[in-house]
Amino acid sequence: MTTTGQDGRWLRGAVLAALLAGFVAPIAAGLWQTGRAAFGILPAIGARAPSLDAWHGLLAVPGLATAVRHSLVTGLCATILSLAIALGFSAVVHARMTAIQSARALAPFLAVPHAAMAIGLAFLLSPSGWIARAMAPLAGWEAPPGIASVNDALGLSLTLGLVVKELPFLLLVILAALTQIPVTRQMAAGRALGYGHGIVWAKVILPQVWPLIRLPVLVVLAYSLSVVDMAMILGPTNPPTLAVLLTRLFFAPDIQMLLPASAGALLQLGLVVLSFTGLLLAEATARHVGRWWLRRGGRGLSSEPILATMTALALILAALGALAILTLFLWSVAWRWPWPLLLPESWSMRAWMSAQSGFGRALSATLILAFATTALSLILAIAWLEGEDRYGGKRAGWAEALIYLPLLVPQIAFLFGLNLLFLKAGLTGGIGAAIWAQVLFVFPYVMITLSDPWRALDPRLDQAAAALGAGPWRRLFRIKLPVLLAPLATAAAIGVAVSVAQYLPTLFMGAGRIATLTTEAVTLSSASDRRITAVYASLQAALPFLAYSLAIALPAFLHRHRRDLRGGA
Repeated sequence: MTTTGQDGRWLRGAVLAALLAGFVAPIAAGLWQTGRAAFGILPAIGARAPSLDAWHGLLAVPGLATAVRHSLVTGLCATILSLAIALGFSAVVHARMTAIQSARALAPFLAVPHAAMAIGLAFLLSPSGWIARAMAPLAGWEAPPGIASVNDALGLSLTLGLVVKELPFLLLVILAALTQIPVTRQMAAGRALGYGHGIVWAKVILPQVWPLIRLPVLVVLAYSLSVVDMAMILGPTNPPTLAVLLTRLFFAPDIQMLLPASAGALLQLGLVVLSFTGLLLAEATARHVGRWWLRRGGRGLSSEPILATMTALALILAALGALAILTLFLWSVAWRWPWPLLLPESWSMRAWMSAQSGFGRALSATLILAFATTALSLILAIAWLEGEDRYGGKRAGWAEALIYLPLLVPQIAFLFGLNLLFLKAGLTGGIGAAIWAQVLFVFPYVMITLSDPWRALDPRLDQAAAALGAGPWRRLFRIKLPVLLAPLATAAAIGVAVSVAQYLPTLFMGAGRIATLTTEAVTLSSASDRRITAVYASLQAALPFLAYSLAIALPAFLHRHRRDLRGGA
């Protein structure tokens, strides 16, 4: 084996060991500790003998069955709707937008943290929100209508919020997957045989796309079933979804509730596993039905109305997302906004300047966490990819699953157990614990974002540098990283956005002592002063926007004399 191969093997082994120790081991240990508590073993509160009391206590929690139903209905509906709309919209626009254009069009929606989007949608959809104000003259409403348009018992507002937030992610994943398929040639061949656009998409393109997007769809499903921050802001309240109910139990004044909460965390994990199984069974069924459909032949009915409907829905959801962010900013600078005016009657910056808002400390903590977690995640991702290059060979399936693991396991299922371990080690409540917990979720997104551009790098650049005598480390820092500046900046921006959005990891591992813009915004979302809430949510949304703007501007400026290195600018 060459020296470079040996270096690659060592580097890949070191990164793998770091991931096993820093990612897999904490998740496994957290699940183990949660499982022990679920079966009555939690010495910290005097529970030392195995028992089923925790499960009995969980079953006695009022509204448990309804909470489970809320989670399943909102999570499954949001995932199915997001996927259907994303597939339909991609079928229409894939030939009209390049990968770079689609990424930049979706960046503003991807950048907005879930909590900020949820707060903006709550302002937009509430009985006194913009939509009701616009309808008031037509409906003759002299006062805000008594309609539960937010926190409704059916979970419609939560489902809508999840679709608005997850649709851009699925669109980006699908459009990226389409670049690996000769879509144009296959569509032309299908159309030449007399098949409609939608039928070719369903029979030829979709079966090739699905294996490439299966894991991201599972990530969306896991998140939708176990989301906490959006469910606290938009979801049903009495009872809430299961994840919110468990969060309340974990932080209840009665420490004995930790046992049924742990049992509930395993129940949450079971719901996710059950949903994964259902999705995979649906895939197997669709495979058999699809083969029968293909063999049967026939050109089918026109699918153009369906594609048009999905495109219209995607545009409506994009408009709702944009209006939600706009209404956040408006409320942060509004002073008097009487019903039913569409715009504030008077404006003021008092909410921003008021000491009551006190966002300085939360902003500082958010920035520290974002910079630290993104830097660590980038270093790990670069080391992993460089190790793959030097060692050679394709990434194994188990390694791909390792990257996605933190996104597939519900956070609430292992964060409590992980917090117990940190408590024993005396590490909880500090900024270091919060950074570690956030890296668990930031690294996968950074790695996923950077992998394809890194693999697409022309190997002849590295070979030419090696022929000129440059060593592997010099080639990395003088050739690869400068050429990949635009993808690196994009990965960093996504890392910042994911870090800023983290709620449960900061809450659990920070032991409630670390106040970030997200934790404060979620807490304030139930308060009466929309202005202060809007200030926190606006700041929370502004940080990822700034990161994405820098990710676009920095490569364009540094490579302004090198057209092909400007990230498509």
